[in-house]
Amino acid sequence: MRFTIPRRDLIQALPTLSLALIALLLGFMLWLFQAHERENERHTLIMDTLWAEQALRFQLGSAEEKLRLLADDLGRGAISSPLGFEAKARQMLAGNPDFTRLRWLGAGGAVNATLPPFPEGGGLDIGSLPLTEVRALGRAAYGGITQSPGRGAHDSAHLPLVTPIFRDGRYDGALVADISLQALLTQHVPWWFTERYRLSLLDPNGQTLAAKPEALPDPSQFLPDRATHRMPLDPPGQGITLLVALYRAGPWEAQAGILAAVSVLALVAGASLLTARRQMRWRVRAEQALRTEYAFRQAMEDSLTVGMRARDLTGRVTYVNSAFCQMVGFEAEELIGQDPPMAYWVPEDYERTQAVHDSVLAGTPYPSGFELRFQRRTGERFDALIYEAPLIDADGKHTGWMGSFVDITARKKAEESQRQQQEMLQQNARLITMGEMASTLAHELNQPLSAITSYATGSLNRLQAAGGDAELERALTKLTLQARRAGTIIRRIHDFVRKREPRLSACSLPEIAQDALDFLAAEARKLGVAIRTDLPDDLPFVHADRILIEQVILNLARNALEAMAAVPRGQRFLWLSAEALADRVEVRVQDSGPGVAAAQQETLFNAFFTTKPDGMGMGLNICRSLIEFHQGRLWYEPATGGGGLFIFTLPRAPEEAPDREKAA
Repeated sequence: MRFTIPRRDLIQALPTLSLALIALLLGFMLWLFQAHERENERHTLIMDTLWAEQALRFQLGSAEEKLRLLADDLGRGAISSPLGFEAKARQMLAGNPDFTRLRWLGAGGAVNATLPPFPEGGGLDIGSLPLTEVRALGRAAYGGITQSPGRGAHDSAHLPLVTPIFRDGRYDGALVADISLQALLTQHVPWWFTERYRLSLLDPNGQTLAAKPEALPDPSQFLPDRATHRMPLDPPGQGITLLVALYRAGPWEAQAGILAAVSVLALVAGASLLTARRQMRWRVRAEQALRTEYAFRQAMEDSLTVGMRARDLTGRVTYVNSAFCQMVGFEAEELIGQDPPMAYWVPEDYERTQAVHDSVLAGTPYPSGFELRFQRRTGERFDALIYEAPLIDADGKHTGWMGSFVDITARKKAEESQRQQQEMLQQNARLITMGEMASTLAHELNQPLSAITSYATGSLNRLQAAGGDAELERALTKLTLQARRAGTIIRRIHDFVRKREPRLSACSLPEIAQDALDFLAAEARKLGVAIRTDLPDDLPFVHADRILIEQVILNLARNALEAMAAVPRGQRFLWLSAEALADRVEVRVQDSGPGVAAAQQETLFNAFFTTKPDGMGMGLNICRSLIEFHQGRLWYEPATGGGGLFIFTLPRAPEEAPDREKAA
């Protein structure tokens, strides 16, 4: 009698058989993967060992070079005393943590200096140092490994590096650096290497001299059959061997567990197929009813102009309506399932947006809503007013959050425009008041200045008539000139405030600049500021009012002096230079101060903006106005190497006789 399997049963069994075959194939693939993984581990171990050996050799070569340079200094006599050697050695020990001691030996082997000094009772054993070898070969060599008493097992191993010192071609001693092998590994083997390997330095007897990490891990985490690789560390020689041991990256038991889990899941899936067929017809009927309800709800939500967005308890987007998609410019398929940060978040507001997002998920109430800035797909920014409410399912369980978004960009722009207009009105009022004050001051100061000039002139005349004192005459003459100059400056500023045209003529820029610097010379000497100029004599003349341009240079230079208040004396410099360009002359005022912060550079020339505690914030604003009146431009740049740099340009004067006459 022949046994046959019904065709229908065979078809139903096909999914189960397929799952069994899949489980077998997965097991075979895991076995292949394990074999391939072992080969890769072995190859990676060898390559990383070569890298570690090259890195240590490089560091030892760097140490040799540093000692050679120090030995050259000793040979040339640049360092001639133990104190000088100790200062230089202290710097080298601070910059090279793997150096534990530096010794300066004389030609006969006597110790000239050592840092740090040997402990009391400790001695210097030079028998293990290759002094004869370095003297004969004329190059550095490594001595025998030494042990320092009172230290840990690994910290006690030191490798002396001996570098010869030659003075005028003759051997004049040696420089000895004790290199801690443990510190060499600690400082120059990176953390990522020890995440996977343990690196050890062994002596010829197989004893560990240094290791990183120092503590031995659980021996069960080693792969003894293929997890180590040795190679000699040469230089420095001395029989040191580099041993690298690999930790177990992933135990085979975990892969076997995965195979077992896949097999069990295959059996469960086969049983689930039988149940799934029974549920299919019921699901078809339920899905039809759900589609009908969903279509009704979708039509209702599409009619809204308010953006709607739902998130689960982890913050993942689960639903968006068409109004929200239109608001941010993304399709629903692109947004649903997205985790923070969202594509419509503004990059510079990530932290604030994330903080609000987290507080909503934590249940922090916002009864009156909150505002955030987002960006559309095109990069356009917009402001939104958001209201969040908890999502409760049919069982009363909190499943997420529903937010409604209202675009308030137009309202915010209107509010900002109103605020800016109000600020502009206030600034205009302050500027008008300041102009009136400047005009009043100019008028009031003219009378005492005229009196000073008259009294100084009269005193000078009487002094000359009486035979006089030459030194006093010079002082009165300078007093008269400065009083007239002050009066001229006040008249120019008064004319500028009252919108009168200054007197423009062809002027010599070096003369203008020198007058301004002469006025600041005493203050610069008091502050310890060195003034340097680069004003070529063949600079073309500029078309300007010399008094106003002198005030601009004076203001910029005085700002530079004040900016260097925190700079140590001896490092305070003020540079004033000029250069002729195609149709203009460029003037540069540079200081060695801290410069202007990047956040303040955009508002540096605004009216009433100041970084000084007692400043009015009008100096740079007036300077820019004066330069722009002359058809020039004034701007700020960070100086190369630190400091501040102000640059302004002035147009060249037309081909005519220059006005070299200084304002009286």
